[in-house]
Amino acid sequence: MEWLEMSSENCPVQLTLDLVGEKWTLLILRDASNGLRRFDEFRRHIGLSEAVLSDRLRKLTAAGVLRTVAYQEPGSRARNEYRLTRKGWDLWPVLVALKQWGETYTGDDAEGPVLDLRHDPCGAPVRVAVECEHGHTALSPADVSARPGPAARPRT
Repeated sequence: MEWLEMSSENCPVQLTLDLVGEKWTLLILRDASNGLRRFDEFRRHIGLSEAVLSDRLRKLTAAGVLRTVAYQEPGSRARNEYRLTRKGWDLWPVLVALKQWGETYTGDDAEGPVLDLRHDPCGAPVRVAVECEHGHTALSPADVSARPGPAARPRT
């Protein structure tokens, strides 16, 4: 069976994009991975409406990508902070890959990166690379073959 003959209804890329493929959602995840937690912080930093932000936070929480943690400022009502779950943190390499691609192909900033990610122990810049389970790193598409897996279904 070839790719064109396979159904895409259970494609993990499609299912992931159904959840996080919208621009505002990815920006919320970017900000959450960089330490923002509160509704007003997201709204102020990203610049989207309260209605859209509420909707995206609700969807990410329902999907288990974010979890809420109650807090209360003195003299104010109780509110929620939004924190990445393990499922949410597992999207971090996707965000780093988008950052890396954007700096290569969309950035025209001669001053350097907007967000400088460095490995704490050695200080080297962080980058995303594809590797196999045996530790071969920096694989290119030419190094990889794609075959239908056990969950592949024929198109109907």
